[in-house]
Amino acid sequence: MALGPRLDLRQSQSLVMTPQLQQAIKLLALSNLEIETFIGEALESNPLLEAGEVARESGDGEAEAPLSEPGADSGDGDSALDIDASALDRDRDTGDSEWGSAAGHALSGDLPDLENRGGDGPTLAEHLLDQVGAVAGDAREEFLARHLIGQLDEAGYLAIGLREMAAELGVLPPELERALEVVQALDPTGVGARTLSECLALQAREVDRYDPCMARLIDNLDLVARGEFSRLKRMCDVDDEDFAEMLAELRGYDPKPGLQYGGGAEAAVVPDILLNPADDGGWDIRINEATLPRLVINREYYVELKVGCTDKASRAWLGEKLTDANWLIKALDQRQKTILKTAAEIVKKQDGFFRRGVSELKPLTLREVAEEVDMHESTISRVTSNKYLHCDRGTFELKYFFTSGVGSADGEGASSEAVKARIKALTDAEDPKKILSDDTLVEMLKAEGFDLARRTVAKYREAIGIGSSVQRRRQKKLAAGG
Repeated sequence: MALGPRLDLRQSQSLVMTPQLQQAIKLLALSNLEIETFIGEALESNPLLEAGEVARESGDGEAEAPLSEPGADSGDGDSALDIDASALDRDRDTGDSEWGSAAGHALSGDLPDLENRGGDGPTLAEHLLDQVGAVAGDAREEFLARHLIGQLDEAGYLAIGLREMAAELGVLPPELERALEVVQALDPTGVGARTLSECLALQAREVDRYDPCMARLIDNLDLVARGEFSRLKRMCDVDDEDFAEMLAELRGYDPKPGLQYGGGAEAAVVPDILLNPADDGGWDIRINEATLPRLVINREYYVELKVGCTDKASRAWLGEKLTDANWLIKALDQRQKTILKTAAEIVKKQDGFFRRGVSELKPLTLREVAEEVDMHESTISRVTSNKYLHCDRGTFELKYFFTSGVGSADGEGASSEAVKARIKALTDAEDPKKILSDDTLVEMLKAEGFDLARRTVAKYREAIGIGSSVQRRRQKKLAAGG
């Protein structure tokens, strides 16, 4: 066989995502406020676009189409812009990294960098939400804790009364108190406090300094502020040296622990979806159009420009702007319909929560919703990111209604975070002389209704930072003094 260079022709098929499809996928992940910014940039860059009146929604809960394009001039580009749910799912075959780095369409360039919009690090809410699953006892407690995190201000304080919030959620105040204890157990210490005294007391407890003397000092911060130190020393029953140490320690605590992160509350969140009871006993689900301008094509200006376009380059430029405008209007309309379709399925699955409160919250996964609405999980993930639903019980992020599940004896499933919390509770309470092996943990969890494999228990144990039985035996032996 002769060796040498040669030229071969081969035919193959591959899926290529157009820049328009890439941007359509990105649009799904934007909140209404981010979409508003994007539309503002589009209005500046495309002279054919203008903001019209807010679109009205039809009676079936889906928004009416924003407009119809000038069919004679839309050309072949219209069929390519008719994006459906299946097209949006094609990104699963190419991978997120590909569409994230591709060049944007000429309409407005790349979309805003969502990952970096909040600064270099996570916000306070993001930092707390990453921890809450491992601390909460079950999915119900985790849901309540997540809701409380959403009510914290920038400094990490909770300014809303628990009784009022409990009434809105349909739970008893003691249950919300326990959820607040979960929040107050998170890092940074002091978040979830309702007063400055409570914030400092949490930090004193963390370092095991909340003795009766320190408690009296913290309870009388008004006297500290006024400099009435002689009175405070008598109240705390300490001498000058001890009082100086207490005061120095108190001043070392952080009165606003939340400010060390990029932001705390989601209090400024504007809901993307509005949910209200319908007259027929069902639900009226609408996009919040207050933050979403309606785009239309200025037909008169288009005709005027078309008359003036006498050369080939000008006609090509005008055709491109018209195609851009048509695509954006269609993409925004499809985005709105996809959000409504997804929200409707979430409301259907969690109907009990909206009617009777958090006691009726059910385990729910992205896959379940994706299968019902005939979309891919990645699409549902983008649709529910940065989207908030407002109902009579408050404003909730759509992702709040999802908890990953594991098998359980009752067939309903259980939150994986609840299982992690149970593993932590079992290992914390184990006898130092009889450390629980992973096999023993499997049997104990199975007795409680959790059907888990040994490797799953080991994975959950490692995920929450709990060592193996050999490591824990050594640690507890050292802690016991030998």
